[in-house]
Amino acid sequence: MAAGTYNFILDQGATFSRQLTVKDNGSVMNLTGYSVASKMRSTHDTSTVAGTFACTISNATGGVITISMTNSVTGAIEEGIYVYDLEITSGAGVVTRLMEGTVTVNPEVTR
Repeated sequence: MAAGTYNFILDQGATFSRQLTVKDNGSVMNLTGYSVASKMRSTHDTSTVAGTFACTISNATGGVITISMTNSVTGAIEEGIYVYDLEITSGAGVVTRLMEGTVTVNPEVTR
C-alpha cells in the first residue's frame, strides 16, 4: 500500500481532530493489534519535532484512526508550513506509512 498525500491546515491555538478510515483495496482494514503515530517537522531531515499528534485507533475492526492536538499544543507551534506523515505498526512490528504531506499552520490572533 502506497502512502496517500493529504495536505491540511491547522489553526494555531485551536483544538484539532480528524477521523480517518483506513482501507486496503477498497475494504476496511482491521487494525486490531496495530498502533499509530504521527509527527510534524519543519523539513524532512530535521531532528526537531514541531508537533506530535495524539493518535488512537478508535475502532479497530472498522479501520478508524483518530488524530488530534489540544489547543495548547497547536498554540505552541509557530506559523508556517511543515511536513508530516502518519504510520501504523502491526503487532509483528511491520511499519506502514499511510499518509504524508504538508501542514500549514495559520497564526492565532485571539490569545
